[in-house]
Amino acid sequence: MDKESLKLTSSEIGTLWGQYINGTLVDTVNRYMVSIIEDESIKSLFKEAIEIFSRQKKQLVSFFEKDGFPVPIGFNESDLYKGADRLYTDIFCLNYLHIMTMHGLLGHTTCLSVSVRKDLRDFYDSCDNDGKKMYHQTIELLIEKGKFQRDPYFYPTEKPEYISSKDFIDGYFGKGRRLSATEIISISFNLKKNIMAKTLTIGFSQVAQSKEVRQFFSDKEETTDEHIQEFSKIMHNDNLPVPMSLETEVTISTVPPFSDKLMMYHVGFLFQTAQVFHGTGLASAMRMDLVASFEKIILKNLLSTKQWFDIMVKNKWLEQPPLAPNRKEISNTD
Repeated sequence: MDKESLKLTSSEIGTLWGQYINGTLVDTVNRYMVSIIEDESIKSLFKEAIEIFSRQKKQLVSFFEKDGFPVPIGFNESDLYKGADRLYTDIFCLNYLHIMTMHGLLGHTTCLSVSVRKDLRDFYDSCDNDGKKMYHQTIELLIEKGKFQRDPYFYPTEKPEYISSKDFIDGYFGKGRRLSATEIISISFNLKKNIMAKTLTIGFSQVAQSKEVRQFFSDKEETTDEHIQEFSKIMHNDNLPVPMSLETEVTISTVPPFSDKLMMYHVGFLFQTAQVFHGTGLASAMRMDLVASFEKIILKNLLSTKQWFDIMVKNKWLEQPPLAPNRKEISNTD
């Protein structure tokens, strides 16, 4: 069998569809940010990111067209309002690019793991290499500017040890033990993501045109703040530092740079991907108080996602992914 003539599987179509929707979303945001950034070193990274996705987008379109699937709508120039005032500072933009690059890296790995066709595997390999390069560049620039926030330091112990008490899983009422390094991975990562999401949402709440959408953003700002406080309290109880807030990196502009559709989708994307990372944190938690915290946050995010879905569907902003064929409907066709 000619390997290049293999039809795309449902999983492969799903990955391509997601890459196109999310890629055009971030690309539109990047195009706005590159127009307001003053620091040339940061601007150059955004220009590179835009060039990279331009190449990837052409390949994505080719995959769809080759197998006869319609190219998704995604996001385009109609969702970008050119000439809008600065809504975020250069440093927030750099942090945004760093966090979204991490999302891309994780997404590319997932896409690669379900791809069989060699041309798709080569494509996602290339995407991953581009993402890794951008990841290194954003970290280096954040460090250079003194804005990269490292995770807490641990001091080495004399020797490895085995768990010797059932109190290891108890974290209530001052009992149990200190946080483990494996637990801090998820707590710290979720803190950084929530801090970025809160800052992005604050800006969106200032510029959204629909009253309903503005209220949604204000509510989600409170929700992300609750998550930040929950994770911060856990860290503080062990005298561990937490990342700094980015809220002062939002200007007082009320001029929208994006459509309400784009901003709503972006916040929904962040809440949905957060569920993956919260689930990972839940799976790695070995203290009952951490389990309870992650479960509470996951449930709150589910409620937020339902509210988001209702608004998106009501306004016809949520693009439908490819569906399995409806055999009953086909068989009843005259």
